[in-house]
Amino acid sequence: MRNRVSNGRHVAIVCAILAFFSVLGIALVKIQIIDGSEYAAAASAVSSSVSPVASSRGDIVDCNGRLLVTNSARRDVIINASYFPPASDTQGRNTILLSLINLFDKNSVEWINNLPLVKSGSSVVFKKDEEAMISRLKSKEILNLNEYATAQNCFDALKSEFGLEEYGVDDALKLAAVYFEMKRTYFSSASAYTFAKEVPEEIIAYIKENSSFYKGVDVQIQAVRSYTDGTVAPHILGMTGPIDAEEYASLKKSGYKMNDITGKSGIESLMESYLKGVDGEKTVVTDAQGVKHSEITKPAQKGNTVVMTVDGALQKVAQNALKDALLDYYNKSNGMVPPAGAVVALSCKDSSILACATYPTYDASTYNDDYEKLSQNPSAPLWNRALLSTYATGSTAKPSVAVAALEEEMIDENYTVYCNGTYEFMGQRFKCEQAHERAFVDVVEAIDESCNTFFMKVGNLIGIEKMNEYRVMFGLGSKTGCELKESTGVLDSPEYRASLGQAWLPGYVVQSAIGQAGNLFTPIQLANYVGTIANGGTRYKTHFIKSVKSADNSKTLFEYEPEVACQTGISQETFDIVKRGMLEVGTTGYCRKYFESLPVKVACKTGTSQEIRQINGYSRKINNGFLIAFAPYEEPEIAIAAVGEGMTSGVFIAPVIAAIVDYYCGRSDESRSVEVRNALIP
Repeated sequence: MRNRVSNGRHVAIVCAILAFFSVLGIALVKIQIIDGSEYAAAASAVSSSVSPVASSRGDIVDCNGRLLVTNSARRDVIINASYFPPASDTQGRNTILLSLINLFDKNSVEWINNLPLVKSGSSVVFKKDEEAMISRLKSKEILNLNEYATAQNCFDALKSEFGLEEYGVDDALKLAAVYFEMKRTYFSSASAYTFAKEVPEEIIAYIKENSSFYKGVDVQIQAVRSYTDGTVAPHILGMTGPIDAEEYASLKKSGYKMNDITGKSGIESLMESYLKGVDGEKTVVTDAQGVKHSEITKPAQKGNTVVMTVDGALQKVAQNALKDALLDYYNKSNGMVPPAGAVVALSCKDSSILACATYPTYDASTYNDDYEKLSQNPSAPLWNRALLSTYATGSTAKPSVAVAALEEEMIDENYTVYCNGTYEFMGQRFKCEQAHERAFVDVVEAIDESCNTFFMKVGNLIGIEKMNEYRVMFGLGSKTGCELKESTGVLDSPEYRASLGQAWLPGYVVQSAIGQAGNLFTPIQLANYVGTIANGGTRYKTHFIKSVKSADNSKTLFEYEPEVACQTGISQETFDIVKRGMLEVGTTGYCRKYFESLPVKVACKTGTSQEIRQINGYSRKINNGFLIAFAPYEEPEIAIAAVGEGMTSGVFIAPVIAAIVDYYCGRSDESRSVEVRNALIP
C-alpha cells in the first residue's frame, strides 16, 4: 500500500514538471517565433506616439436611397509632428518649411495663410477686416499679448518665439503664418497640421521624391463633401465647414480636433452626431536606431447614412418648374419684382416633406467659391423662402373660414350670400373682384369663384375668435415642427395687435376672412394646412428625416414615427363640402387649363395678396400669387403650396403644381425609379 502511494506521488510530480515545461515551451515559442518581431520592436523602441486617422462623414440619401451627398478624395499636404523636427530644432524646422513654401509659391499653388499681418512699405500692419484673427493672434494661447499690441509687436513676438530674426520680412512673415496656423490648430503628434489643400499631383510627386529632406511632410487623402447634383435642395441639405475657435471650445469635449469639419447648416448640422464618423488611430514607434515604424492600430469608421423623406427627382422637377414659371411670368409681364418664390410638397398621410424648393437658389458644390457673390445678391439666393419667408396669403385662407362656419353650423351647403360686387360693413365698402355666374353664391361657388363678399359676411358672422380657433387647428401662424429652422408667422388677433400697442379695429375681422389684415404664413404652413384638409382633419408634424442607417446599411439606428400635432375632430361632411369647392377651382375654374391633361384630378385654391416693398429706393405696392392644392382628389396623397412673388394671381404659379402632380401621380413605380436614376446620376 505504501509503495503504491509513493509511486502515485512520483507520477504526479513528474506530470506537474512536464506540464510546467510544456507551458513554458509554448510561451517561449509564442514570444520568440510567433510574436518575436513585435517583442523585438518593443524591446528596441525608444518612444511611441499615437496620431488620429481621419474618418469620413456619412452619406445623405433621398427616400429612394439615391445619393445626394457623399465624399470624394482630396489630397492635402500635412505635417506630422511624429516625424517633424522637434520644437527645439528651430533651424531644422525653418529650413524645411521655407523650402516647402518656396516650392508652392514657385508653382503658384496656394497654401493656408491665415496670419492677419501683411507687409506695407517697410513696416508690418494688420490686414483689414480681420478682427477675429487679430484677436486670436494676441490671445493667451498664441502670443499672450495685450489687446493694444501693434502689428509690429505681434511680428516681433513671432520672430522671437520661432527663431525668425535672421530672415527678411517677406520670408519671416511666411514662416510666421505657418507657425500661427500650427498653434491655432493645436499642432501635435495627436493633431497633424494641414499646410495646403487640394494639392496638384506634380507637387505631391516632388515631395515624395525628396521625402528624406521633407521630414514630417506627408500627403493625406482627405474625404470632402461632394454632391451628385449640387443644385438639388442646397437650402435643405446645408453645408459643412471648418470649426472656428468658439465652436472648438465646446466640441473638443466630444473628441473634435481643431482641423475637423462639422455641419454648419441644414441636414448637415442637424444630423451631425450621426454623420460624423469615428476617427481611427495610427501608432508611430521609434526604435533605438531612430527608425520610425507606423501601423494603423484602430481603423477609422465612416459616419452613418441619413435617409431623407425628400424624393431627389421630384425635388429636381419642383425646382425646375418653379424657376421656369417665375422667369416666364417675369419676362412676359416686364415685372419690376425680381423673380422669386417657393414650393413645398408633402405627404397627406404623415406630412413627410417630398420636395421643398426655393428660387433663386445656388449650387452647393460651388458655394465656397461663390459665397461673396451669393451673400451680396439682393435677391437673397441663400434665403430659404419655403421655411423662413412669411406672407399675407390672400384667398388661400378662405377654405379655413368655410370649414369654421360649416362646422359651427352657422351655414350649410345651401346657405347663400347675395353679391353685387361690394360688401358694406360699418360704413366701409369692400370690393369683390369676381364676376359670378349667379348673384346668390353658396359656399362651394364662393370657394370656386373666390367671392370676397361671401367670406366677409361669413367671417363677420363667426367672429375672429372662432375663425382663429380653426386656423390654429390647421397650424397657421405656428411652426410646423420640422427639424430645420422655420418662421412662426403671425395669426392676427386682438391679442396680437395689443402686443404691438395697436387697437383692434372691427374692419380687421372681414379683412382676415379673405386672407388680409395682419396674417402672415409660411409656404410650409400652407402645405400642411391643405394636407390636413385633404386627409380629413389630422395635422401631423412635418419632417425631413426618414431614418438613419449604419454605414454598411446593416442596422437602422433611427426610424421616424409620424407624430400627430392636432386631431381637429372636424366632420367628414364639412371637409367634403370644402373639398368640392376646391375641386371646382382645379377642374372648371381658373386653373383648369393647367390641370386638365393630368392623370388625376387636382383640388386647389388660388390666392393673391398685396405688400409694400422697397424697390430701387422707392416704396412700391406689389402682388404675390399663391396656390394650395392636393391630389388625387378621390384619395389624396400629396399636398402642395406654392408662392410667386410679384405675381398678380396664384394662377400663374399653377404650372409648378401641375409638374409636381404629373411626376408624382403620373408614373409607375418602375418608371419613377428610372427617372430618379437618370435625374441624380450624371
